[in-house]
Amino acid sequence: MVKLVTCILCLLPLAAQANTIYKCIKDDKVVFSQSVCPSEFKQHEISYQLGVTTEVDSDHAKMNDPLQALLSKHALSPEKLLQLLDSELYRLKQENSYYEILRASEMQKLERKRYWQEKRDDDTQYLADKKELNDRFDALIKLNEDTMAELSLRRDLIAAETLPLQPRK
Repeated sequence: MVKLVTCILCLLPLAAQANTIYKCIKDDKVVFSQSVCPSEFKQHEISYQLGVTTEVDSDHAKMNDPLQALLSKHALSPEKLLQLLDSELYRLKQENSYYEILRASEMQKLERKRYWQEKRDDDTQYLADKKELNDRFDALIKLNEDTMAELSLRRDLIAAETLPLQPRK
């Protein structure tokens, strides 16, 4: 079931004509459709917009999703959005610096442990622990760098839309 939903949600960006599908539920049966469910089915509306997939029980009153409002820029001015993006980029850079400090501290602990256990530099357990530690921090830093790249791209797009071109002197 989850795999089916994941597969369908992955294919949603490819369907240019339909960014909304319906999940029709009756007893233990689940059917996905691009048209509204028959009346005997309980209906959930699944929509994909701006990289975010949301599922809403269509049988209940529809509420405005605050995340969608933020992403569609209806809630914030472009200047405020740029300011928030800049502050988040700064926070992620600081977090990466903090990860490097933590990595150095953890490496020192690992080195002290190796020293007091009188193990050699080429001990397999020490090398495995060192690799695991580096892999963990590399993954955290890479995740932040990927996020920063996406935010920078989004920031550049917003800046290009809002800021008038300055003539060169």
